[in-house]
Amino acid sequence: MAGALELPVRVYWEDTDAGGIVYHANYLRFMERARSEWLRAAGIDQRALKDTERLQFAVVDMQIEWRRPARYDDLLTVTADLASRGRASFSFAQEVRRGEELLVAAQVRCAALDADTLKPRRLAADFLVTPS
Repeated sequence: MAGALELPVRVYWEDTDAGGIVYHANYLRFMERARSEWLRAAGIDQRALKDTERLQFAVVDMQIEWRRPARYDDLLTVTADLASRGRASFSFAQEVRRGEELLVAAQVRCAALDADTLKPRRLAADFLVTPS
């Protein structure tokens, strides 16, 4: 099982508004990348899971707090760590930092969905469970 993942992200002009401040929706893109890399590090191939088991994931709830702005050319660290796992969902704790400074904190819940019907689907008992 993967622990907390840290993903470096450089802020480019395309990520900012006219004032050089990161546009709020771009933090969601940064966090999506970190969650995807966390799943990859945990050995979960999302494409294969969809193709072979007809299972996919979707964000269904996000609690987010923007504390400080990121700016053009900042080097950020975006983290993802599994916070909880339910029968048909799992949650991540995520942060965006510039050095030690916390810029954004989020809790993100992802649902497991049947890829054909898009209805919630129970996860296998051993999915995202750390072996004891």
